[in-house]
Amino acid sequence: MSSTDKINNIVIVGGGSAGWMTAAMLSKQLECNAKGSKVNITLVESDNIGTVGVGEATIPPIKTFNRMLGIDENDFLKHCNGSIKLGISFENWPKKNHQYFHPFGRFAVDFDYIPFSYFWNKHRASGDNKPLHDYASAWHLAKNNKFSPPSPDKKSLFSGFDYAYHFDASLYANYLRSYSEKRGVKRQEGKITKVDTHESNGFISSVTLASGQNIAGDFFIDCSGTTALLINKTLGIKFIDWSENLLCNRAIAVQTCHTKVISPYTRSITKQSGWQWRIPLQTRMGNGSVHCSEFIDEQSAMDELISDIDGEILSEPRVIHFNVGRREKFWHKNCVAIGLSAGFLEPLESTSLHLIQRAVMRLIAHFPNKKCDEVNTKQFNNLTVTEYEHIRNFIILHYKATKRDDSEFWRYCQHMDIPDSLQHQIDLFSSHGHLNVDANDLFKQDNWLAVLTGQNIHPTTVAPIMAYKQKIDLPRTMNSFYDIMTKTVQKLPNHEDYLKEKCPFLIK
Repeated sequence: MSSTDKINNIVIVGGGSAGWMTAAMLSKQLECNAKGSKVNITLVESDNIGTVGVGEATIPPIKTFNRMLGIDENDFLKHCNGSIKLGISFENWPKKNHQYFHPFGRFAVDFDYIPFSYFWNKHRASGDNKPLHDYASAWHLAKNNKFSPPSPDKKSLFSGFDYAYHFDASLYANYLRSYSEKRGVKRQEGKITKVDTHESNGFISSVTLASGQNIAGDFFIDCSGTTALLINKTLGIKFIDWSENLLCNRAIAVQTCHTKVISPYTRSITKQSGWQWRIPLQTRMGNGSVHCSEFIDEQSAMDELISDIDGEILSEPRVIHFNVGRREKFWHKNCVAIGLSAGFLEPLESTSLHLIQRAVMRLIAHFPNKKCDEVNTKQFNNLTVTEYEHIRNFIILHYKATKRDDSEFWRYCQHMDIPDSLQHQIDLFSSHGHLNVDANDLFKQDNWLAVLTGQNIHPTTVAPIMAYKQKIDLPRTMNSFYDIMTKTVQKLPNHEDYLKEKCPFLIK
């Protein structure tokens, strides 16, 4: 690549989690602070424009992102009011008074070259009624409010669980801002009033601030949130709406004091027209309502949330409007949309920051020259569409697989048409317990197993291969797994004690 084709000036429009996660990783991967580097990254944001981040529950790949940046886990948790997340407790989803756990990591262990779930299903068919999550070490830790990092001993049943974090998204953005600026990223305060494009090819050439300052660039990244200033308002890339299957379009967030121990998991609790979250940080509880405005008015949803939460209220309730779906393209000409400008999938499985993370890493893998070759951008777009549709299907599953008929909202969900690809997954599993999971999919076999079985979808028959597995004493083996997990977890430290020792929040 000639020096004239090399991208040297990158402009990121918008801050928040999307902007600063992008800036941090680009500054690291493009070695902006290396001697002789000519790469300039400018992030434009306005203090007068708020961000959506209200506190975040994440999924395990966030650990990889932070490690790639060289961030120490305990230092990050200290600065971001962080706690541990071992999974999600889903309450009242398939029906009222029902609870299941979606744990991070594996269930027990696979053996004899057969997934553990096939043995569990055979054991279940013989009369055992233990739910699948009883064979997950993450669940045993969560329900006992315990935490210790996974065992380095690969033979241990506590080596296979995984974990993520709960933390304050605004503090995380500030943390990454400091990281980025130390590595040469320039933050420019100001509101963009004009975007210029080249007449010859339609590429974005510069942005102009209200102050009159003009910032030129070779490549632009749209992190402007739902405004989508570059990808939509400038380049005209439309939004594809998915509200037919994912009805919720409103969220209300409010913070409260803790009244109980800090649990190492997120709670998702269904209500008449949606669901509520509980996200425990070190010094407060994040509470929220996700609902559909067609089935419940804003005041009723607010009253319902306030009546359900515990503890003194620490913040004014904040209402957030959103549309579920994605852009027709995520990369067009010399602009990539990352974060809410690219699309939004409701926070049921905590994928918002992950979609930012994956977009940044995919951009680095497909990093262009100034010409932004269309074959390269098409591959980026195709991979991103596949990712969004995979996550969309996984979230739809929670709503579709319900027996609740106590409200118009849940009756709609139960009877709605769903994508053929999701219906195939359900049918495949319902027959013999098989799953169609691609190596690049975010949600793997154990994730699908947790939600399918948790929502009371079970195979109608035991997989035929299990008729040939007669050497294993299945009752003894399954009981052994359960007993070992039950006894081992009692020896591990409490979650709160772990946080106090390793990473107490620096600001009280």
